[in-house]
Amino acid sequence: MKKYNYIMLLTLLLYLLLAAIAGWRIRGLKSEQEGAYKVEINRLQTRLILENELQKYTAGDAKQLARAVRALDISSCTYVREITCLTAEEAAQENGRSAEENGFWQPKNGMQYQIEPVYVNGALSCYIRYDYVLSTSYQGIFRMTEVFLLLMEIVVLVILFYLRQSVLLPFQRFAGLPEAMANGHLRNRVEENKSRYFGKFIWGIGLLQDRLDAERRRELKLEKEKKMLLLSLSHDIKTPLNTIKLYVKALEEGIYDTPEKQQKAVHQIGDKAAQIEHFMKEIVDTTREEAFDIEVKMGEFYLDEMVEQLKKTYQKRCELAHVAFTVGAFDNRLLKGDVHRAIEVLENIMENALKYGDGRAIAVTFYEEDYRQLIRIHNTGEPLLEQEMNHLFDSFFRGSNTEGKDGSGLGLYICRQIMLKMQGDIFAVRAADGMDIVLVFA
Repeated sequence: MKKYNYIMLLTLLLYLLLAAIAGWRIRGLKSEQEGAYKVEINRLQTRLILENELQKYTAGDAKQLARAVRALDISSCTYVREITCLTAEEAAQENGRSAEENGFWQPKNGMQYQIEPVYVNGALSCYIRYDYVLSTSYQGIFRMTEVFLLLMEIVVLVILFYLRQSVLLPFQRFAGLPEAMANGHLRNRVEENKSRYFGKFIWGIGLLQDRLDAERRRELKLEKEKKMLLLSLSHDIKTPLNTIKLYVKALEEGIYDTPEKQQKAVHQIGDKAAQIEHFMKEIVDTTREEAFDIEVKMGEFYLDEMVEQLKKTYQKRCELAHVAFTVGAFDNRLLKGDVHRAIEVLENIMENALKYGDGRAIAVTFYEEDYRQLIRIHNTGEPLLEQEMNHLFDSFFRGSNTEGKDGSGLGLYICRQIMLKMQGDIFAVRAADGMDIVLVFA
């Protein structure tokens, strides 16, 4: 988005630069023309004085002066269009009239004018008026260019602003969803809108999140059933195992008639019994310790990365549910672990707080202890019984406060496995008005 904003700013700066260049060029042309017409008037004035020898005229030779002015050839002039003369005597006669009544001193035909006095033998002889025009063709072209550039800039900015509001900003809100979903974060929802470009896509993303969440719950349920099956089989194996042992004992006591048969049966049954016990022990150990293959990519991340994701996911949700959600101050420490797995742990604890709490408040606070970062998630509600606390992080354990609520009993077990793999820890504390879950990061 920053690059896009830079593009909008660049177009505006480019327009201002072109407009400044055009304005500077217009002023340059105007200055050149002003200098040129003054030079032209000075030349005409010099020719008029030298060629007609005005110093020989007297102030009363008005007709001769007028003829001299009319005889001056201005056909080759670029700017001067007309020359008129007003003698000093005529000027004196017009002193009593207003400037509007005296046409000599007024602009005419849309032209500009300049009046130069002529002195003969130190006395004012006459006034010569030069009517001239300045070329406006360049100014018109540049003005048109300025207007065209301004219109283009407005159109470009409108298009860029429309794309920013209608395409880029809606897309940016869910640009990180695929990566989040790939890492198992399915709680971060994008609000539905009526965008003509992304409305259906956002709806599809929400549907995909629901489907993945349902699949995750189904897998946990199947895993639970699988584990229960293994535990049941392990238990069932003990019955034939005890029977085999009884036969072994009977054989050893001489129930069978020949020693050879007895000895052979004893050794065969004993070996099978030992193998069954060994297999049963492996099944139980695997079920207890390796039920979930949780992959953790160890690295480093800053605490605020995790906290910002927590706020983004649950602040609006808690607000809608009228749950007071607060996040305390913290130092942005560098932590060890997998940021995606750490966020998964936080999300799991928050889900439990929303599900099993009383809906009044959830508070997240931060503190340090023994050079480790601790994060405490407190939710109001009924705490677990004292005798249940030791089993809170066991697989498939569900406390007395979960009655009537969906769940697999695996959430906190998975959280503990993740925290241990990240060289951290997790524990629970009973509070007077609820429960505290504390995460410990290295």
